[in-house]
Amino acid sequence: MTSQVSAQADEAEGAAEHGAPSGAGERHRPGKEVRRLDRVIIRFAGDSGDGMQLTGDRFTSETASFGNDLSTLPNFPAEIRAPAGTLPGVSSFQLHFADHDILTPGDAPNVLVAMNPAALKANVGDLPRGAEIIVNTDEFTKRALAKVGYPGDPLQDGSLDGFRVHPVPLTTLTVEALKDFGLSRKEAERSKNMFALGLLSWMYHRPTEGTERFLRSKFAKKPDIAEANVAAFRAGWNFGETTEDFAVSYEVAPAAAAFPAGTYRNISGNLALSYGLIAASHQADLPLFLGSYPITPASDILHELSRHKNFGVRSFQAEDEIAGIGAALGAAFGGSLAVTTTSGPGVALKSETIGLAVSLELPLLIVDIQRGGPSTGLPTKTEQADLLQAMYGRNGEAPVPIVAPRTPADCFDAALEAARIALTYRTPVFLLSDGYLANGSEPWRVPEPDELPDLRVRFATGPNHTTEDGTEVFWPYKRDPHTLARPWAVPGTPGLEHRIGGIEKQDGTGNISYDPANHDFMVRTRQAKVDGIEVPDLAVDDPSGDARVLVLGWGSTYGPITAAVRRTRAAGDRIAQAHLRHLSPFPRNLGEVLGRYEKVVVPEMNLGQLATLLRARYLVDARSHTQVSGMPFKAERLATVFKEAIDD
Repeated sequence: MTSQVSAQADEAEGAAEHGAPSGAGERHRPGKEVRRLDRVIIRFAGDSGDGMQLTGDRFTSETASFGNDLSTLPNFPAEIRAPAGTLPGVSSFQLHFADHDILTPGDAPNVLVAMNPAALKANVGDLPRGAEIIVNTDEFTKRALAKVGYPGDPLQDGSLDGFRVHPVPLTTLTVEALKDFGLSRKEAERSKNMFALGLLSWMYHRPTEGTERFLRSKFAKKPDIAEANVAAFRAGWNFGETTEDFAVSYEVAPAAAAFPAGTYRNISGNLALSYGLIAASHQADLPLFLGSYPITPASDILHELSRHKNFGVRSFQAEDEIAGIGAALGAAFGGSLAVTTTSGPGVALKSETIGLAVSLELPLLIVDIQRGGPSTGLPTKTEQADLLQAMYGRNGEAPVPIVAPRTPADCFDAALEAARIALTYRTPVFLLSDGYLANGSEPWRVPEPDELPDLRVRFATGPNHTTEDGTEVFWPYKRDPHTLARPWAVPGTPGLEHRIGGIEKQDGTGNISYDPANHDFMVRTRQAKVDGIEVPDLAVDDPSGDARVLVLGWGSTYGPITAAVRRTRAAGDRIAQAHLRHLSPFPRNLGEVLGRYEKVVVPEMNLGQLATLLRARYLVDARSHTQVSGMPFKAERLATVFKEAIDD
């Protein structure tokens, strides 16, 4: 969905991330009260086969088209079809939307839609008192309750008295609404998620036309199924309009002031990254080659890029991780903008070829969508624990630049930046995203073509060196004096034949060399090339100018950190914030920035990897605050940590 927004950007108040939905006003329509809210957090939860991700995605799309700012958190099991009715099988989708600038999917849902007892039990602990719970009562059978350890029915034993509970027989109502479609009961029950979506769309005044178009498109080859889903969706909307149990509906106005003028669409991190790679290819005037092996949570990039052959994209699904990066490196040698995508376990398998790319000094993008580890770990959960692997996980001295996006939409710009570095400096580059960014979504302003950087490169076309006897020859390792990049010679160019391979090369000529002095020189030169990469200075947000505490983050922690910083400042405390995009090399002013503050707090979704690097490099007492739960930080918890650091 795209929408036109014409407004001036503004800074949200510190309370933007606080508390339950706040009523900014109310009005009435015949028979129903309508309350205006500034923001809402909704979580859809059910079995992994109940369509919760689709339901959340559709609600998000309509919310984006309406013009709200939003942030999402899909959370689902690793199994293709997890055991039905069990706690490990619960799939959820959380959406935070507002009439102002927001940064996170929210700490605690204001509304929980629970499709069965497992969904209720897995999520009720996250709800604040007074939250609304919509439960599918048809699934609350003795057997289903016992399966998740409920001794009795929580809908009747008083354990939910602190919440506003709406018992709705979603399955029965859906089957009744579809009785004239000739579907079996099992087929009709599958549409209960659309009934729930219709009910929530009524409750929060969401547009409906887009969802109906989507359903008819998705099931175009099965028009009866399409119309059944549309009917279930409309039945849910009508139920909200007519039932006495839902006496109030809510409005959340568009976030007009949160966005600069432009054309916007909702976008996930992996989709933004895919578009960024295509844009980089276009701006470099090079074909894009992806060599990849499917792995969660990076596979969506392979799926998306395979759809864009019209943009000169060639996607190759290899038999394994090693073959994927080997093909990508070969494409780089052949003159393409080459990419390989993976997650932590795949990086381990690709490490030898990454080292080869360092030795060959060819541009190659290694996209690591981080997940919980080690080993197979938590394939569908998020983590930031691959930083040290990206920095040092190869034999020998093999330095590689590292770029990390901070939001789903920022994945587009990060892809362009990684491509700039790879092409300019002839080096492999790590792009470190993670599952939270990859699957989460937010509004993205579609950039104008003239806003994109010029990434065009010049290939070697002839001899670049004159020998002592006057002969003109091509030296594959004769470097640019500014960037230290070697020339990029496309195979087949007459007169530019040269040797490649993993054995150490002689400086300039590229001949095989075992000379100790040459090896020392080449190792130091490759490191100097990475150290010399031009990256922007680190920007610091310190409104008061006299804060004692600096919060420094990287990657996807940006949203929770910034939300917590806003809370801290709203409470009257002074705190500074900075966020790293470039992790290798660090910005040149990082040491000076760290030295300005008495205390440096580094929140990370690992056990302190960035903090370790900062302590070693700058001898600063960086204080780690770590979390490895597979879930993103909560702003409330971070605000408490920041307050403790300020008061300490």
